[in-house]
Amino acid sequence: MEYSIQALARLAGVSARTLRYYDEIGLLKPCRVSTAGYRIYGQTEVDLLQQILFYRALDFSLDEIGRIVHAPDFDRLDALCAQRERLRAEQARLTRLLEAIETTIRHEKGEYHMNDTEKFEALKRDAVARNEAAYGAEAREKYGDAAVDTANRNMLGMTQEKYDTYQALEAQILQALAQAVRAGDDPHGETGRAIAGLHRRWLTHTIPDCTAQMHTGIAALYTADERFTAYYDRETSGCAQFLCDAVTFWADKL
Repeated sequence: MEYSIQALARLAGVSARTLRYYDEIGLLKPCRVSTAGYRIYGQTEVDLLQQILFYRALDFSLDEIGRIVHAPDFDRLDALCAQRERLRAEQARLTRLLEAIETTIRHEKGEYHMNDTEKFEALKRDAVARNEAAYGAEAREKYGDAAVDTANRNMLGMTQEKYDTYQALEAQILQALAQAVRAGDDPHGETGRAIAGLHRRWLTHTIPDCTAQMHTGIAALYTADERFTAYYDRETSGCAQFLCDAVTFWADKL
């Protein structure tokens, strides 16, 4: 069955403008253009659009989606299975978080005594689950299962005091990066060295034996992976690049 752009837009619940944009960037092209100049989409394009929208629902960027679905070795069934696993992991994460909130509500009502460890255990598990869902595959491919599993165990095993320090360090890094970028500081200068040092301290909470090589490799992901870049640049553009440059220059000097 074939669809006009308007019919496919209605079928998929997106706008015709979105489909035209996908065509412009080469993400989803029509199977043909009619003699009257209208875009026509066939079953292959319908299936591809479904795949694209699944990835969008999982917060992949359009660039990432394009690289995945147009890769020579792309397999639709494999992609669907991977998406299913991501969604199951997200479902389990939300279930655990909901259970923690329900327990906290019971604690506030006086129906249950929640100790301080319990109050933050779910949050630590949530952080691990989110990182695993978003970056686990890439990290495991680059550093191996053992390294990632160890980092996850270290996160879950943190005392509340250590977890508070870990969170505070991350906030300090983000603030220092924003200030450095706005001030036009040199990542090879003292500000860059200080931020690289803070970042190494932060990493050692989950990777105690973080080497200069590992430090540099992790920082490189911040500009290579758009999800990391978006995280660090969410308030001030250029923070991910500054951190990557600072770590690359200073990692073996810390």
